[in-house]
Amino acid sequence: MKGNLRVRSIFDVLKFLIILIFSSFYILPFAIVVINSFKKTGEVVLNPLALPKEFKISNYFEAAERMNYFRSFFNTFVITVASIAIIVIFSSMTAYIFARKKWSINKIFFSIMAASMIIPFQSVMIPLVKIYGSLNMLNNMWSLIYMYLGFGTAFAVFLYHGFIKSIPLELEEAALVDGATTFQAFWKIVFPLLKPVTTTLIILDALWIWNDFLLPSLILISAEKRTLQLSTFYFYGTFTSNYGLAMAALVLTVFPIIVVSLFMQKYIIAGIVRGAIR
Repeated sequence: MKGNLRVRSIFDVLKFLIILIFSSFYILPFAIVVINSFKKTGEVVLNPLALPKEFKISNYFEAAERMNYFRSFFNTFVITVASIAIIVIFSSMTAYIFARKKWSINKIFFSIMAASMIIPFQSVMIPLVKIYGSLNMLNNMWSLIYMYLGFGTAFAVFLYHGFIKSIPLELEEAALVDGATTFQAFWKIVFPLLKPVTTTLIILDALWIWNDFLLPSLILISAEKRTLQLSTFYFYGTFTSNYGLAMAALVLTVFPIIVVSLFMQKYIIAGIVRGAIR
C-alpha cells in the first residue's frame, strides 16, 4: 500500500514538472515581449532576453499616443462585437432551419457550408479584394464585418447544428400548441438552451477577430479606421524599427483579449464538456 502511494506521488510530481515545462515554453514568448516593452531599442537589439537596465514605463504612453490607441481600440471593439453578434444571430437561425426542416436542399446547403471550412482564406483573398474594390466597398468597417460574417458562419452553423438536433422537438411543439410562432419558439425555447455553444462560439470568434491582421490590412486603408493590429504594424519601418515601442504596443493590443479569454475560459471548457455529453 505504501509502495503504491509512493509510486503515485512520484507520478504526480513528474506530471506536474512536465506541465510546468510545457507551460514555460508557452508563456516564454509573451514574457519576452513584456520584458522588451520596457527597454530602449538598443537594449532590445543587443540582448532581447536580458532584463532592462531601466524600466521605461514611458514606452507605453508614447506607444499609445503614436498608435492612437483609444481610437484603434474603439474600431477593433466595434468590429469584433458587431461581427460576433451578427454571426451568432444568423448562424443560429440557419442551423435551426437545417436541423428542423427536412428539406432535401438543406442537406446540400449544409454539406457545402461544412466543406467551405477547408478552403484557406489566402486562396480567395486577392479575388475578394478585387471584387470589393470594384464595388467601392473597401476602407469600410461594415464591409469588413460583412466578410467576417461570411468566413465565420460555416463553423458557427456546424456547431449550432449538432446542439439543436439534441434538443427535444417536443419542447417546440408544446410552445406551438400554446400559440407561439416558429420564430418565437426558436428565440424563447431553443436559443436559451444553446447558451453553452453560444458562449464558446463568442469566445473563439472574439479571439479570431480581435487578433486578425490579414483581412483588416486588405480592407481598411485610412489611418482613422485602423484596428489595434494595424496600428501596431506601423512601428516597423522599411529601414528602421522602434522595437521598444513596438513591444509596448503589442502588449497594449493583446492585453484586453487575454483578460477576456482568461475570465471566460471556464465557459469554453463547460461548453465543450456539455457538447460532448450531448
